[in-house]
Amino acid sequence: MPRRRKTPKEPEEGSRVDTSTEGQAAQPGPSAPAVHPSPALPSGTSAPSPASDRTSVPPAAVSPAPSPIQHPSPRRIGGGVQGQGPGQAFAQGQGQGSNEVSSDVSLGRGRGMGGGDRGSGRRGGRGRFNNQGLPLNAPVYNAPGTFSPHPEQFQGPGGQEFHEAQPQSYGPPPPMYVRPSTRAPQQTMPLAARPMQPAGRGPSYLGPSHGGSPSVQVASPSSSYGPGVTPVEYQFGTMVLGAPGAPGPPPMLGPLHDPLTPRQELPPTPPPLSSKGVRFPLRPSKGSNGLRCIVIANHFYAELPDKDLHHYDVAINPELPSKGINRAVMEQLVKLYRESHLGTRLPAYDGRKSLYTAGPLPFQSREFEISLTDEEDGSNQLRRARHFKVVIKFAARADLHHLGEFLAGRQADAPQEALQVLDIVLRELPTHRYSPVGRYFYSPDLGTRRPLGDGLESWRGFYQSIRPTQMGLSLNIDMSSTAFIEPKTVIEFVKDLLRKDLNRSLTDADRIKIKKALRGVKVEVTHRGSMRRKYRISGLTNQATSELQFPVDDNGTMKSVTDYFRETYSYTIRHPALPCLQVGNTQRPNYLPMEVCKIVEGQRYSKRLNERQIAALLQVTCQRPRDRERDIMQTVHHNAYHQDPYAQEFGIRISNELAQVEARILPAPRLKYHDTGREKECLPQVGQWNMMNKKMVNGGIVQHWACVNFSSNVQEKIARDFCLELAQMCQTSGMQFARDPIVPVKTVRPDNSEKALYQLCEDVNRRTKGKGLDLLIAILPDNNGSLYGDLKKQCETVLGVVSQCCLTKHVFKMSKQYLANVALKINVKVGGRNTVLVDALSRRIPLVSDKPTIIFGADVTHPHPGEDSSPSIAAVVASQDWPEVTKYAGLVCAQTHRQELIADLFKEYTDPMKGKMFGGMIRDGVSEGQFSQVLLHELDAIRRACASLEEGYQPPVTFVVVQKRHHTRLFASDRRNTDRSGNILPGTVVDSTICHPTEFDFYLCSHAGIQGTSRPAHYHVLWDENSFSADSLQSLTNNLCYTYARCTRSVSIVPPAYYAHLAAFRARFYMDLESSDTGSATSGIGANRTQVTGSTAARTNRVAGNTAVRPLPPLKENVKRVMFYC
Repeated sequence: MPRRRKTPKEPEEGSRVDTSTEGQAAQPGPSAPAVHPSPALPSGTSAPSPASDRTSVPPAAVSPAPSPIQHPSPRRIGGGVQGQGPGQAFAQGQGQGSNEVSSDVSLGRGRGMGGGDRGSGRRGGRGRFNNQGLPLNAPVYNAPGTFSPHPEQFQGPGGQEFHEAQPQSYGPPPPMYVRPSTRAPQQTMPLAARPMQPAGRGPSYLGPSHGGSPSVQVASPSSSYGPGVTPVEYQFGTMVLGAPGAPGPPPMLGPLHDPLTPRQELPPTPPPLSSKGVRFPLRPSKGSNGLRCIVIANHFYAELPDKDLHHYDVAINPELPSKGINRAVMEQLVKLYRESHLGTRLPAYDGRKSLYTAGPLPFQSREFEISLTDEEDGSNQLRRARHFKVVIKFAARADLHHLGEFLAGRQADAPQEALQVLDIVLRELPTHRYSPVGRYFYSPDLGTRRPLGDGLESWRGFYQSIRPTQMGLSLNIDMSSTAFIEPKTVIEFVKDLLRKDLNRSLTDADRIKIKKALRGVKVEVTHRGSMRRKYRISGLTNQATSELQFPVDDNGTMKSVTDYFRETYSYTIRHPALPCLQVGNTQRPNYLPMEVCKIVEGQRYSKRLNERQIAALLQVTCQRPRDRERDIMQTVHHNAYHQDPYAQEFGIRISNELAQVEARILPAPRLKYHDTGREKECLPQVGQWNMMNKKMVNGGIVQHWACVNFSSNVQEKIARDFCLELAQMCQTSGMQFARDPIVPVKTVRPDNSEKALYQLCEDVNRRTKGKGLDLLIAILPDNNGSLYGDLKKQCETVLGVVSQCCLTKHVFKMSKQYLANVALKINVKVGGRNTVLVDALSRRIPLVSDKPTIIFGADVTHPHPGEDSSPSIAAVVASQDWPEVTKYAGLVCAQTHRQELIADLFKEYTDPMKGKMFGGMIRDGVSEGQFSQVLLHELDAIRRACASLEEGYQPPVTFVVVQKRHHTRLFASDRRNTDRSGNILPGTVVDSTICHPTEFDFYLCSHAGIQGTSRPAHYHVLWDENSFSADSLQSLTNNLCYTYARCTRSVSIVPPAYYAHLAAFRARFYMDLESSDTGSATSGIGANRTQVTGSTAARTNRVAGNTAVRPLPPLKENVKRVMFYC
């Protein structure tokens, strides 16, 4: 029986803003004050989901399918799964991710490869703009009917997509590749909801019990996962690949031929039982494909010291939560006792419990008494001296010998403590000079301050970290910018914040806004002359200053604040109607009028930025590559590491020259379009192409569509003309799209949207005799608040309709470029495909072509800073159309606040229509420190998931983590090897010098920049039972980046990762307002639950933790089978 595939969920349409960009990163929506620009997400397009009763259109002309190829024992690579059964699952995603594997294959072993994104920051948390630029080249305007859309879109409020605006943003981690397994047929998913015009698609595979391998067939709407293919969920940053176990046609990637030799099938390796047993795969060899060149990396060689490093425990009594005060105590101790008691040692201190010295101190344990003048007391008393007892006790010696052995490749495990010591030593001086924020250092002296609005300004800074690499130790330095509070009077700050005259009374909303912005901010008083006492704001009084009284003696005598200031300081309050600032503790609060307080300089703004502030910060951080390279060099010279007393004390020497690295430029793959177009194939140039003279390889079918106009500025005639132009563009692009709507265009007030949509669907059902809408086009106001999210939630979880939203400004412009971009999104939303790899049709993709393969992508999106109890949203997508692997279905779920490891990874559940499916694992921003934990957890989960499908089914697995949020930047040494933005060319890959000393990893820049500096993706293999070569993995990853459905550009991370990010972000609209905005009562009590939205209704499971997560409403069947999230 033919293998069925599950159609991917549909992405959001033009109404949602995509702030992630390829060349530069822009954060979606408002973000934390510090943001790391990373490649942005490609611009998305949404398309309606096809109806289940549709029939497919006659297949388009394609080259004849090759005859079936016998694969004695297909292997499968999946994120941690190994077993028997032909087939492969291929999944790739950013962050740590897991895959659920399902393959339609016959007897044999399928293999898949999975990996996750490894990243250092938390998604959605406070980011820093790292001067990352947008992908190169804004969308190209072509002749009517043609389009070269940009992959990334700016994400604005209400989740709207602006197709013409492409600011920076960071995108989701890459997907995992997993091959479908080779098991006996089991229950399958229902047929795809709506047919599409077939054009070259791959063979169906019957499953493990049938034997043999599939032949290439004409594309046809596949109904579901077949017996041998099970859906696997993608994690952001994780990639799972399936590789064949038997000889087949030699794979080709672009013009470079990389034959794979037959390999003997080995029994799957049991997953490690603990982190001590984890051994990441060694680098098989360095790649050789592509045109060789030299690039420059922002890494500086660091000579390994030969000092004898000692570690001491530090205990400060009373204990203090502030690193700053701890450092002040230890700074005073070193100043007083370095010569007399510390043996002239200059120690490095981490601000908490650890002290390091280059050589032993003259004692094993000693207690010191230190006094500091308290400047942050909230009382009205004079400053007082605070006394501390400090105990320094020997703990251990840091072993630099093992670090040297590790760098030389003679030891497997990196001695993390030794690396940590060196990092602390090099951070000691910058910590005293600048304002430290994690691994970042900021100062107004490192660049020009730029106003961001509402009392904030941007400060320039740099990131610094010691890294073990093939060239030895390297110091990674990158530029960054973040938001600080302007050092101005509180009155001026409040004026900027509220943008109103403070002589008028404040509203309750004004008070809440002021309190939220100023809580925790440090101020100094200005009414006492040279005595500038400092206080930290804890709140705001409910009464005005003129009404506020406090007791002045034990008898309860009350005095007003205005009288107190007039009598004590001869100061007359000028703003008596404003509330006072509350400082000190809550038991004995003290009150300060706003007008006598000034904000202390150097305080980072850690709350969520609004969109205007984000746009201003992005503008500051967007640097062309040459400018960024220059600033990095200036930072190194300014830091003068050769004069750093701490570096000299510990014997660390830092080179002043950027590292020169050998790189290769991989060729772009050829893309297949429909044979009825004038151009049947396309070879992208510098990471981009257009739709001129081309037709979608598989055009979707839209017979019944309707339009609802929510904009009062758009007349019905204009809305109707716009819809007709869009329908014409869809037809020109290769879709079967009815010219006229099934019902006339309706104009509806936004506050009546829910009722109007219900009524519309009822009218359509009567006219179509129950067939329903194929697509809903919605015209939204440019500023539509929650309308976009409400509409998506109702359409996708209640009505079962895919929708495409269009903003008013685009309706009036009615540009061919915009219409073509929207047509791309609509096509995949209704089950079509825009393009596929030529090598996929000719069965020349290493590993993927040889056996049925599923590619997975996963991502987790976290709440914005300040939302302390809101749940995180996890999403996973899996490819449904082997061997083309371009259509992705997905699942979403809510889980505990900021939880990275998916709670119910690969938890099996039963769907009455589709049979068995796996729950998904989602990943975003997985750090190196989580590699072992993620591998142990997710590999075991994949093993158990496969075993639950068929006894003994354990396909070989390759697990790859993809990291996007790192700080390595590559610059071209030869300006001839750059794109128009000055960035390195798409396809540039590096697997030497700055990569891991022994493990299998590489950097790949698969996209062209637009503005700013491109950020390459970093791929790290955590588990490999399929013996991938460097060339095969690198070329496969690069080629997949050209298959992103929402644009005609290559993207910076494998598409499944982007899709998972889109699906997770879309699911945020499904949450109830009280749970998403305030955390709700259910998010603070009970046990944590994870609910998977996809093939079942609200299912929740208990996991470790004490927080209950409200489940998301389930997606409708016909919606979840298409790429609704585009």
